[in-house]
Amino acid sequence: MESFTYFWRTESPFSQWHPAVFKLEDQTFNCAEQYMMYAKANLFGDNAIAERILRARSPIEQKKLGRSVSGFQQDLWASRCKAIVYTGNYAKFTQNEHLLAALLSTQGTTLVEASPDDRVWGVGLSEDDPAICDRRTWKGTNWLGEVLTQLREDLIARR
Repeated sequence: MESFTYFWRTESPFSQWHPAVFKLEDQTFNCAEQYMMYAKANLFGDNAIAERILRARSPIEQKKLGRSVSGFQQDLWASRCKAIVYTGNYAKFTQNEHLLAALLSTQGTTLVEASPDDRVWGVGLSEDDPAICDRRTWKGTNWLGEVLTQLREDLIARR
């Protein structure tokens, strides 16, 4: 039977919004969400929004700015977003030992974003919903969980 590690809110080290300072592309980021939105703005050539995302301190503001990127194309974003999230989380976890230890401690499980509101990055179910125990009954794709599970496996393989 498949084992899961559920996460959702900012307090979880696996959340995109969890505070974690890391450097990437000659920039310093305060969380993985900031990197994701910055990379999204750069992907679509919106330098003004990219700069505003770098100055934004809260993930709520960063996400809001990311949603305002000009020239956004869903098909291009869908083809690149998981790689962007992987890159940001690689930096987040490899530059913060305590976060890396938390990620490695989930070995043998599939990470699952138990967000009842997110059917793309999460499973569209809360942790206390009985349907979350079986991936066949998930309402979402769990992209964030997939990315983090793959990242963990890649980091273990490199050790």
